[in-house]
Formats: sequence, structure tokens, C-alpha cells
Amino acid sequence: MLARIKALFFATNAIDPSAFRAMSSCCFWGHYPPAQNKGVLKTDVGYTGGNPLVTNPDYELVCSGATDHAEALRIEFDPSIVSYAELVEFFYRTHDPTTVNRQGADTGTQYRSVIFTHSPDQVEVAKRVTEEVQAKHFTAKSKKIVTEIVEAGPWWNAEDYHQLYLFKNPSGYQCPTHKLHW
Repeated sequence: MLARIKALFFATNAIDPSAFRAMSSCCFWGHYPPAQNKGVLKTDVGYTGGNPLVTNPDYELVCSGATDHAEALRIEFDPSIVSYAELVEFFYRTHDPTTVNRQGADTGTQYRSVIFTHSPDQVEVAKRVTEEVQAKHFTAKSKKIVTEIVEAGPWWNAEDYHQLYLFKNPSGYQCPTHKLHW
């Protein structure tokens, strides 16, 4: 098991891309680290999905809106414990996927709802789960999921002070949309 964890954390070419997912659902401070025995091995917050000419963006630049990067959460998970479909469904439960470039009072492209995929299988699963969640939770309310599903691009970890933010700052800002909606 330790070898598997080391491979997931440290190897770059040996990592199975199906064991990754990245998503954006507003301010990345409201996301939580792995829980024991739930299949989530590691989380990082960072920036992705922006202008490819902008490399290694920082928080201030992303918040300026000039880069089109999203504040996102990257998850390394064990698919033998938690499925990609379960993670996508949980993603939808924890934010409002029906608002464009906004979550609560936070507005801008960095706060868009987006799933960054790492394989054709992840695209298929993300689309299927999106359709299921739409039908079960939003159609009757006359709301439409606007979450983008796009291929993952370069990833840059956010600054250290953003990592595990709410554990370092228990009274810190919490996006009001980051809660379980069903």
C-alpha cells in the first residue's frame, strides 16, 4: 500500500490518470482534505483551465480575471474505494452548479463550475452523472446545470497559505454555497 501511495504522490508518468480529478466550484478555501477510509488520498487547491500563455499564475493574477483560470480542487483517489461517479455526484451536492461564473457573492471566471477530465472515460461518466443530477434535482425547479466538462490542462498549486485553508484558519471565510444541498 505504501508503494501505491508513493507512486500516486511522487511519480509523474506512472500515475493512472483515472485516479485523478479536478473540479472548480467557487472559492477553493471551502474544500476539505481527505477523510480516512473514504478513498480520497490527497487534495490540493490550485489554478487550471486558463489562458495557456499564462504559466504559474498566482492568486492575485487569477482574481484579476485576466487569466481565465479557475480556482480548483485536485483530488487523487483510490478507485477501488470511491468511484469517479461518486466524486462527481458529491461535487454537485456541494455547490450551486446552475450559476454562470458565480457562487454566492463570489463572481468571476475563477468561480465557474467546471469538471476537468483526464480521460475519455471520465468525460463519459461526468456527462452521465450530470444528466442524472439534472433530472433528479434541478429540472423540477426549472434550473439548468451550467457546469463545463473540459479536458484537464496544466495545473499549478495555489500558494501554501491556501492549502487546507479552513484547517489553518477555522474562523476563516466559508463560501455559503459550500454545503450539502441534498
